[in-house]
Amino acid sequence: MAKLKTGRHTSALKAQRQAEKRTSQNKGLKKNIRVSTKTASAKKDAASVGKACSAIDKAAKKGVLHWKAAARKKSRLVKAVKKAAK
Repeated sequence: MAKLKTGRHTSALKAQRQAEKRTSQNKGLKKNIRVSTKTASAKKDAASVGKACSAIDKAAKKGVLHWKAAARKKSRLVKAVKKAAK
């Protein structure tokens, strides 16, 4: 690819495209965590908690969420569901 006449380097343009793509993917994963966590908090059943934990684990695996933050979220979710079950 030839250097553009706008003064920007092609590597900077590629980096910008990559950043936009990754940002979009990360937002989708975070949204999935939020939705599944709210669903699990509302339903308070094992299946929805499992789906929420799975979404959190996937985000941690991909680096969207720190693994300790993921563990904390899962712990608080399970704790809240158990407390509501009593």
